[in-house]
Amino acid sequence: MGVNVSVVAIDAGNSKTDVALIGEDGTVLSSARGGGFQPPVVGVPAAVDVLAAALELAVAELPESTGPFGASAHVSACLANADLPVEEAELAEALEARGWGASVEVRNDTFAILRAGVDEPRGVAVVCGAGINCVGMTPDGRTARFPAIGRISGDWGGGSGLAEEALWFAARAEDGRGEPSELARALPGHFGLDSMYALIEALHRGGIPTARRHELTPVLFATAAGGDPVALALVERLAEEVVAMASVALGRLGLLAEEAPVLLGGSVLAARHPQLNDRITELLAAHAPKAGVRVVSEPPVLGAALLGLDRTGAAPEVHRRLRAQYV
Repeated sequence: MGVNVSVVAIDAGNSKTDVALIGEDGTVLSSARGGGFQPPVVGVPAAVDVLAAALELAVAELPESTGPFGASAHVSACLANADLPVEEAELAEALEARGWGASVEVRNDTFAILRAGVDEPRGVAVVCGAGINCVGMTPDGRTARFPAIGRISGDWGGGSGLAEEALWFAARAEDGRGEPSELARALPGHFGLDSMYALIEALHRGGIPTARRHELTPVLFATAAGGDPVALALVERLAEEVVAMASVALGRLGLLAEEAPVLLGGSVLAARHPQLNDRITELLAAHAPKAGVRVVSEPPVLGAALLGLDRTGAAPEVHRRLRAQYV
């Protein structure tokens, strides 16, 4: 007799969705990838349809000996755009209506990155991709989090925010309102243009799609690496923001004076820019001397699966078997 599906693990970001079906013994029975999860853009039903399509692919790949799918499984979904507890509850209700398992838990996708990087649900993760977010958790179920929905919730940073800041400083450097900066040459040069005026016009009139602005974030870091003071100041501020979020989360969980992991994830932090990541480590050492900093390399869907095993009360060897399959 085959093993039953114990956990339906879903990690859904804005650009892609990963699904893994986990057996009772921690074996990854099947997995699949689907499209991005964007309920603010397409609405909740259509966004959940994207998850359903990826899940159907995973179910189709299950071994023939697998028991009935969904009969007693727990759905552990870590979803982008689930930024507030009320949104998590709404999305959990939408997933429950699909009947994919006997129970459902929805968390913000930052929790998946945190759980993927730790052997027990304890620590803090800061994610800096398109935006910036931070969560923390302890084994007793306590969490720390921020709304992380942009400037109205006090956020600063993220790849999109950095690109906007770089454009602002570069425009003022060129026209004389601000401090001189190599950004005024590097940003338009990335697109083969000779001035910030030309870049501003191209962005404003659609000659360069808005979606391509994210390409300017690596240009900012390269300019900082070259010693430009304005670019370096932006990198410094991002390091300060990351440490501020991590320190507050550690404090809320009572972990500031204890050894605790601080995990870094998302495209900006995973790029391991020395000016940024080294400065984060330096600043965090002053605020939380016992914190251990590292970049998460494990896939977030592993974190969603481990959170599911936490919820089902799986034995430690089941957790270890699951993690070993993602090494």
